[in-house]
Amino acid sequence: MLGNLGFTEIAILLLILVLFFGAKRIPEIGASIGKGIKEFKRGLKDEQSAEPPESSDSLPPSSPGTGAGRAGGAAPKRLNQ
Repeated sequence: MLGNLGFTEIAILLLILVLFFGAKRIPEIGASIGKGIKEFKRGLKDEQSAEPPESSDSLPPSSPGTGAGRAGGAAPKRLNQ
């Protein structure tokens, strides 16, 4: 989707951003997006390191009302908040 952007398209997008947000606000927006991406990656890494690897041998058998009719037979996982 974004692989076909040329110089003209990028220049038009930057012009629209400057007109919409103003030149002083764009660095602030970029910094906040960067911080958000870093926090997201850090959260993913922390979540992966906190969970032990699951194997299919340790799963309890599914009972008839808990998703046995679904593909894979397992109920969806919920993330702790």
